[in-house]
Amino acid sequence: MAVPKKKTSKSRRDMRRSHLALTPTNVSVCPDCGESKLPHHMCDNCGTYNGRQILKNKRRSA
Repeated sequence: MAVPKKKTSKSRRDMRRSHLALTPTNVSVCPDCGESKLPHHMCDNCGTYNGRQILKNKRRSA
């Protein structure tokens, strides 16, 4: 079983973890209703995607 010979310093440990930070979620604005939505996803508020009505039970507010 592999066992480290020396203790890993805090600096080396933290440099290894430098890529583990969380990034904020990208949010775009729906052109029809103005609500925030995920890019390349249907709008949850009005049910449109790429200028087309996808869900018929949600009404367009524009």
